[in-house]
Order: sequence, then C-alpha cells, then structure tokens
Amino acid sequence: MRPISDWLALRPAFFSLNNDSTHNPKNRLNLEQTETTHSYSFSKKAAFNTLKKPVLVSSLIIAGLSLQGFGEATQLDQVIESQKLRVVSVAGDTTFFSHDSFLHGFGYEMSREFARDLNVKFEFKQVATTAAALDLIKKGKADIALTTATTSQLQSKSLTAVDLTCGNTKVLTTQGLDPALNWAFRDGLDPLVGSSHGFVCEQRQVGSTKQLAAFYSRTMMNDQVERTAFAEALSTRLPLLKASFQMNAKQQKIDWQLLAAVSYQESHLVPTAISPTGVTGLMMLTQGTAMQMGVKNRRDPVESIKGGAQYLKLMQDQYTDVPNPDRVWFSLAAYNMGTGTLERVRTMLKKAGKNPNNWADVFQYLADNKAKNAQYGQCMHYVTRIRGYLEAIKQDRNLTKI
Repeated sequence: MRPISDWLALRPAFFSLNNDSTHNPKNRLNLEQTETTHSYSFSKKAAFNTLKKPVLVSSLIIAGLSLQGFGEATQLDQVIESQKLRVVSVAGDTTFFSHDSFLHGFGYEMSREFARDLNVKFEFKQVATTAAALDLIKKGKADIALTTATTSQLQSKSLTAVDLTCGNTKVLTTQGLDPALNWAFRDGLDPLVGSSHGFVCEQRQVGSTKQLAAFYSRTMMNDQVERTAFAEALSTRLPLLKASFQMNAKQQKIDWQLLAAVSYQESHLVPTAISPTGVTGLMMLTQGTAMQMGVKNRRDPVESIKGGAQYLKLMQDQYTDVPNPDRVWFSLAAYNMGTGTLERVRTMLKKAGKNPNNWADVFQYLADNKAKNAQYGQCMHYVTRIRGYLEAIKQDRNLTKI
C-alpha cells in the first residue's frame, strides 16, 4: 500500500500561496498533546492545511486519503518529531558566508527562517562541494541541501528542488545574487517539500525575500569608485591601524574586522574625518558618547578606536537575548540610531505578533516605515553597508600579509 505522502504532493505548485498552510503557526498541531499512537496525525493535518484550490485538487487528495491507509512516517513527521531541521550547504556568495564562526548569508537566513517557521531547531553544516551536499540528502543524512545545483545535477540523483525566489529570480539578480539558489529534497512527494514551497512563496508575497536579498546585496562593490576607495583604504590606511583594532577588539571580545568595517563606514579610516553634523574621528563618536567612553581627543586614532570598541561592546551587551548573527546587526543598528529607537521598533514588532529578536523582522519594519522616519532608512543603509564591508574585509587575502 502506498504511503500517505504519495497523495500529498501532486506538485509543489499547489502549495505556493496558501495562507492556511502548514507553515502557519495557527494551524500547527501541538505535538506534546498528541499521543504516540497518532504519530501520523501531523502529516494528515499537513495534507489538508497545504491543499490549494481548485476544489478538484482537494477532492482528489481527500479521495486518496480515504482509500489509502497511513504508510511510514514522512520526512516532515521526522523533522517535527526530532525537533530539528538539518541543512547542509557549500559556502558561497548567495548560500552562506563563514569565517571565524561568523555565519550569515541570504540562503542561510532563508533556511533559518524556515526552521523557525516550523518551530524546530536549526542544524546547519558546511560541506566542501555541491555533490557532497546532494549525497547527504540522497542518503537521508540531511533534510535540505541549500545549493545552486543545476537541473542535471539534481536529476542525476533523482532529487527535487524548490526555487527560493518562488519564480521571481529578479529578486536575486538585481542584488547580484545567484538566481539558481534552491533547496534540494530527497522525496518530491513528501509534505516537507510542499511546506517549504508555501513558506518561500509567502515570504515573497509579504516582501521579506526582497528585503533579505537587499540586505545581502552583492552590488555595493560593483561601483568602480567605491571599489577603488575601499581597496586604497585597506592597502594604505588599515595596516597602520590594524594592531589597534586587534588589541581593542580582543579586550572587548569582539571581532576586530567588524570594528574595522564600522570605522570604514564611519570615516573611511581617516582619523581627522568630520561628518556634516560635526561628529569627528575614526569611529565618529558623538561628544557625549566620547565622554562616556573616556575619550578625551576624538581625533586621536588610538583613543577613538578604544572608545568605539567599548561602545560597540556595550551595544552588543544590550542584546544578549538575541542569537548571532542577528546580535551583530542589532548592535550596529543601536550604534547608529540608539538603543531607545531600536527598542521602540522591537516593541512595535511584538505588538504586531512578529519576533522582536529577529533581524529579518526588524529590517522589514524599517523598510516598511522608512518613508515616515528617515532615521530608519539611514539605519538600513548603515547596517547593510557595514555587513558588505565586513564580508569584503574577511575575504581579502592580502590582509593576512599585513
């Protein structure tokens, strides 16, 4: 007898824009209140929650359910029961970026959000090649492979893929990201595929995918003037400041390259730089913040870096309840617009039923309300650019020679 999962996914297209799908927390079963003898009830619930119009499709699946018994547990069942989503991937511009335990990226964030949506833990593993990632999926040692695998690569292992743009590849191409990004699955008929497709398309519908792609944009360094100025700063000014960045970052237990990226955004690593509002120095500390951090001369590069490191650490300590890498972005947002403003944003998110500890939700709120508050748009620009500079600094192999 065929398992129930055979009846659940005629094609992922039927799962695209359903507001009542399995990824909707309101429709998710409380597994703690479900007896072991009903271990397949989640799959049955998933089936009815992910069905799409027209009615003919629903009728066909319902008829199939009535004629067939329950087979072995589906992959979605296993994910829910194990309380973890296992994702494997190869590092790349669009998948994820990793260096010294600093992990982030467009594909990484999409995968992490999907795990959150399923209300399970996110287990992420880096592998050396796309072939290795697909092999792990084929052998059932991972649930999802985050890849840019070609159709032929997927077909050679009889795997199914879900497009992370829900058919709108321009969302990625306009930001310099790889439109081939996908999630690969072992069984195309498993409800986990339908649930993932519904999640991706809902993210696109509400604009989250677009905002996330904008945050992880690769276009910033496409501008020749920007690229030249950045390269010059790293080759001529950073070597003179690197030791100070490293020493103060070590004292504050923060990433020295993050500190350098903040300084580049603030002053382009020029100790005597002055902003239009009169703020000055490498870290562009206001007079009040400088006094608070014990900085007497803001134009002294050593003092400025020390004060900036202390202040950035202070900001990070405000958000110890926020997991990394989100805590990094929260601290940068607070560094830019103050903790008070950021806390008001988090309060509004909480009232709206969103996650105040999730950077994707914060960034979305800033984007949706930047027309009403120019400070929000400025903060988006600020954090996005520092993220880009940080990644560029970490990828610069010449820095290891300095």
